[in-house]
Amino acid sequence: MGLHVRLSPMEDLGKLLPASYFADDALLVAKKLLGKTLKKGTVSGMIVETEAYITDSASHAFRATKRSKLMRETYGHWYVHFTYGMHWCANITTNKNGAGAVLIRAVEPLTGIAHMKKRRGKECLRDLCSGPSKLCQAFCIDGKDNATEIGETCSVYDAPNISKENIVATGRIGIRTATTLPWRFYIKGNPFISR
Repeated sequence: MGLHVRLSPMEDLGKLLPASYFADDALLVAKKLLGKTLKKGTVSGMIVETEAYITDSASHAFRATKRSKLMRETYGHWYVHFTYGMHWCANITTNKNGAGAVLIRAVEPLTGIAHMKKRRGKECLRDLCSGPSKLCQAFCIDGKDNATEIGETCSVYDAPNISKENIVATGRIGIRTATTLPWRFYIKGNPFISR
């Protein structure tokens, strides 16, 4: 599919996705989010890579804890957590009748690129948002966004669905258990996915 270019990204924003859009199972939402636009302030990007988490052993919702409460009791909310004592990761809660969340792993930068470069201290476009902690830094997503509803601080806008033949499914990365579950999804051929 190659590099995806939008001529006027700010005018190209579709309809703001409501919280109800995320009521489905995380596996469905993770695929549906590919191609949609993530936006916070003047910074935006096309979602090119996601991972689904339900109640598998790699999920925070595997056990009922204070941290997993958002995944177990909400949908359409941001679940932003700190990992390895140094990085933020942005997830959207799913599963109206259960527990789940979708990790936004990577986006293709669209607008506010100068802000992204300054926040990341990087010039290479491909290195701005090609990983969950990178995109949180580029978008200035942190603990203040945790538990907010979609559209409150960070928004996701609709866009045409990516065709099945252009979606690649693999095992999730950066985890220690349940690595064989093919719950990582990305847009085939997109250069902005994580490495």
